[in-house]
Amino acid sequence: MKPISRISRIVRVLATLQSGQDYTTDDLAGMLGKSRRTIFRDLKDIQQAGIPIYYDKIKHSYTIDQKFFMPPINLNAQEVLSLFLLIFRSHLNSPFKNSALFAGHKIESNISRDLRKYCNEALQHISVGSKPQVKVNLHDDRFAQLLKAIMKKKIMNIHYYLPMKREIIITDLYPYHLRHDGFQWCLIGKSLFHEEIYTFNINQIREMNVLDKCFIMDKEFDLNEYLGRAWSKKPEGRLYHVKLKFTPDTAYSVAEVQWHNTQKVTFQEDGSAIIEFRIDGLREIIWWVLGYGDKVKVLAPEVLQKRIAQMARNMLKNYEQK
Repeated sequence: MKPISRISRIVRVLATLQSGQDYTTDDLAGMLGKSRRTIFRDLKDIQQAGIPIYYDKIKHSYTIDQKFFMPPINLNAQEVLSLFLLIFRSHLNSPFKNSALFAGHKIESNISRDLRKYCNEALQHISVGSKPQVKVNLHDDRFAQLLKAIMKKKIMNIHYYLPMKREIIITDLYPYHLRHDGFQWCLIGKSLFHEEIYTFNINQIREMNVLDKCFIMDKEFDLNEYLGRAWSKKPEGRLYHVKLKFTPDTAYSVAEVQWHNTQKVTFQEDGSAIIEFRIDGLREIIWWVLGYGDKVKVLAPEVLQKRIAQMARNMLKNYEQK
């Protein structure tokens, strides 16, 4: 397990003591995987910061005066539960996941006992399924560095890996926006190497440096316009009318999800469904279509039919080879 930073450790000590329970130094040391000496030093630093930590000589334990922290905004049961669902049940691969968990524990320690009991019991009966996501290989500080460069309008120099070409390009970049498309984190900005707005997968950034130079953001850049009608995140500059037919046993489950804002669904008498999209580019949707195997047939456009058919033939060859 990767050791936590000192600041993160102190935050955890604060969040733990703020719960209202008494903890000995042995308790805290065991929870954080640190020595009693380290915990004593953390407690001293917290006290020097003006936070009232009290030591109980009888129980040999520490606690924080609950009156020191201002009470949270008056949230009702549904509001608190919705926040806990976002924080404790979210499977989003966020670089700031630990910070969100600490925030959740702070909220939990400041609400009433009855409200805490209600939320704890409710969460036992609610689960959120996880979707496949690319693991983020960036630490919080690197993600924060990207965000700071965007907000300060600082030019970045990055080394970016292109998996298809198996090579690394080096480019200066004007970072505009961070985006999670439900699968992975991306950085959108103006690439001087590509001489255009480009979407970079964060996991493929091998090195990055924030330069001491600022850029002027293109006033004409609009995120929604840039993404346009792309299936996911990379528009190709050409619109296609995609028409797909799904078999009866798959039609309803596909149709009940809003995959794209241009989606149009027409159910047939046999229970099948024709689903249509008006999208920019085909590269991203090809993999989505292939994921449904023989449960879907491409009706249009012809170029998509040919690409899917060729990929199916290539897959068949892999199994025919001895």
